[in-house]
Amino acid sequence: MEQVLTGGCHCGKVRIELATAIRPADFHPRACDCSFCTKHGAAYVSDPRGRLRVIASDGLADYRQGSGTARMLLCRACGVLVGAVLEENGRRYGAVNATCLEGVALGAPQAVSPQTLGVDDKKARWTRLWTPDVEIVTA
Repeated sequence: MEQVLTGGCHCGKVRIELATAIRPADFHPRACDCSFCTKHGAAYVSDPRGRLRVIASDGLADYRQGSGTARMLLCRACGVLVGAVLEENGRRYGAVNATCLEGVALGAPQAVSPQTLGVDDKKARWTRLWTPDVEIVTA
Protein backbone atom coordinates (compact mmCIF):
# COMPACT_ATOMS: atom_id res chain seq x y z
CA MET A 1 0.00 0.00 0.00
CA GLU A 2 1.42 3.36 -1.04
CA GLN A 3 1.83 6.16 1.48
CA VAL A 4 3.18 9.67 1.14
CA LEU A 5 5.95 10.66 3.52
CA THR A 6 6.10 14.43 3.92
CA GLY A 7 8.47 16.96 5.35
CA GLY A 8 10.51 19.96 4.50
CA CYS A 9 12.97 22.56 5.58
CA HIS A 10 13.00 24.49 8.86
CA CYS A 11 11.10 27.57 7.62
CA GLY A 12 8.56 25.62 5.54
CA LYS A 13 9.38 27.21 2.19
CA VAL A 14 10.51 23.85 0.79
CA ARG A 15 8.21 20.86 1.14
CA ILE A 16 8.89 17.23 0.20
CA GLU A 17 6.47 14.45 -0.75
CA LEU A 18 7.87 10.93 -1.14
CA ALA A 19 5.26 8.44 -2.34
CA THR A 20 6.39 4.92 -1.50
CA ALA A 21 5.20 1.42 -0.71
CA ILE A 22 8.18 0.92 1.63
CA ARG A 23 7.30 0.97 5.32
CA PRO A 24 9.18 3.78 7.12
CA ALA A 25 10.80 1.29 9.54
CA ASP A 26 12.23 -0.55 6.52
CA PHE A 27 14.10 2.53 5.30
CA HIS A 28 17.69 2.63 6.49
CA PRO A 29 18.89 6.14 5.68
CA ARG A 30 22.22 6.19 3.89
CA ALA A 31 24.54 8.44 5.92
CA CYS A 32 27.09 9.77 3.46
CA ASP A 33 30.51 10.28 4.99
CA CYS A 34 31.64 13.17 2.76
CA SER A 35 32.41 16.43 4.56
CA PHE A 36 29.42 18.28 3.06
CA CYS A 37 26.83 15.69 4.11
CA THR A 38 28.50 15.15 7.47
CA LYS A 39 28.38 18.89 8.24
CA HIS A 40 24.66 18.88 7.35
CA GLY A 41 23.91 15.68 9.28
CA ALA A 42 22.46 14.23 6.08
CA ALA A 43 21.30 10.67 5.56
CA TYR A 44 19.25 9.85 2.48
CA VAL A 45 16.19 7.79 1.63
CA SER A 46 14.71 7.04 -1.76
CA ASP A 47 12.50 4.50 -3.50
CA PRO A 48 13.34 3.44 -7.07
CA ARG A 49 9.66 2.49 -7.50
CA GLY A 50 8.29 5.59 -5.77
CA ARG A 51 7.64 9.20 -6.67
CA LEU A 52 9.32 12.31 -5.30
CA ARG A 53 8.03 15.85 -5.46
CA VAL A 54 9.90 18.92 -4.14
CA ILE A 55 7.84 22.11 -3.79
CA ALA A 56 9.81 25.32 -3.22
CA SER A 57 7.76 28.48 -2.69
CA ASP A 58 10.85 30.71 -2.66
CA GLY A 59 13.02 28.76 -5.10
CA LEU A 60 15.93 26.51 -4.25
CA ALA A 61 19.60 27.09 -3.77
CA ASP A 62 21.69 24.34 -5.21
CA TYR A 63 25.25 23.38 -4.63
CA ARG A 64 27.59 20.97 -6.29
CA GLN A 65 30.53 19.61 -4.37
CA GLY A 66 32.98 16.76 -4.65
CA SER A 67 32.76 15.43 -8.19
CA GLY A 68 29.94 17.90 -8.99
CA THR A 69 27.82 15.00 -10.21
CA ALA A 70 24.81 15.46 -7.91
CA ARG A 71 23.05 18.73 -7.24
CA MET A 72 22.40 19.32 -3.54
CA LEU A 73 19.05 21.04 -2.92
CA LEU A 74 18.95 23.64 -0.16
CA CYS A 75 16.26 26.05 1.01
CA ARG A 76 17.20 29.56 -0.09
CA ALA A 77 15.72 31.05 3.08
CA CYS A 78 16.87 28.81 5.96
CA GLY A 79 19.68 26.83 4.30
CA VAL A 80 18.43 23.33 5.17
CA LEU A 81 19.68 20.56 2.87
CA VAL A 82 16.48 18.80 1.76
CA GLY A 83 17.90 16.36 -0.77
CA ALA A 84 20.00 15.65 -3.83
CA VAL A 85 19.25 15.11 -7.51
CA LEU A 86 21.10 13.68 -10.47
CA GLU A 87 20.23 14.49 -14.09
CA GLU A 88 21.07 11.44 -16.20
CA ASN A 89 19.90 10.35 -19.67
CA GLY A 90 16.99 12.79 -19.70
CA ARG A 91 15.71 11.76 -16.26
CA ARG A 92 16.01 13.35 -12.83
CA TYR A 93 16.74 10.98 -9.93
CA GLY A 94 16.55 12.10 -6.31
CA ALA A 95 17.03 11.24 -2.69
CA VAL A 96 15.56 12.96 0.37
CA ASN A 97 17.52 14.00 3.42
CA ALA A 98 15.76 11.81 5.98
CA THR A 99 16.17 14.45 8.69
CA CYS A 100 13.62 16.55 6.76
CA LEU A 101 10.87 13.93 6.97
CA GLU A 102 8.26 14.57 9.65
CA GLY A 103 6.33 12.19 11.88
CA VAL A 104 7.98 8.93 10.80
CA ALA A 105 10.25 6.48 12.57
CA LEU A 106 12.87 5.18 10.15
CA GLY A 107 15.20 2.23 10.55
CA ALA A 108 18.77 2.60 11.73
CA PRO A 109 21.04 4.60 9.41
CA GLN A 110 23.80 2.89 7.49
CA ALA A 111 27.12 4.49 6.56
CA VAL A 112 27.94 4.88 2.88
CA SER A 113 30.95 6.36 1.13
CA PRO A 114 30.18 7.42 -2.44
CA GLN A 115 33.28 9.62 -2.43
CA THR A 116 35.31 6.44 -2.91
CA LEU A 117 33.52 5.75 -6.23
CA GLY A 118 34.32 7.14 -9.64
CA VAL A 119 31.76 9.33 -11.41
CA ASP A 120 30.37 6.50 -13.57
CA ASP A 121 30.02 4.21 -10.55
CA LYS A 122 28.24 6.98 -8.59
CA LYS A 123 25.79 7.54 -11.42
CA ALA A 124 25.11 3.81 -11.74
CA ARG A 125 24.53 3.49 -7.98
CA TRP A 126 22.27 6.52 -7.79
CA THR A 127 20.16 5.63 -10.84
CA ARG A 128 19.62 2.21 -9.26
CA LEU A 129 18.79 3.42 -5.72
CA TRP A 130 17.29 6.89 -6.10
CA THR A 131 13.71 7.81 -6.95
CA PRO A 132 13.31 8.47 -10.69
CA ASP A 133 11.52 11.30 -12.48
CA VAL A 134 11.65 13.75 -9.60
CA GLU A 135 9.27 16.68 -9.94
CA ILE A 136 10.60 20.03 -8.75
CA VAL A 137 8.01 22.79 -8.48
CA THR A 138 9.29 26.32 -7.86
CA ALA A 139 7.33 29.54 -7.46
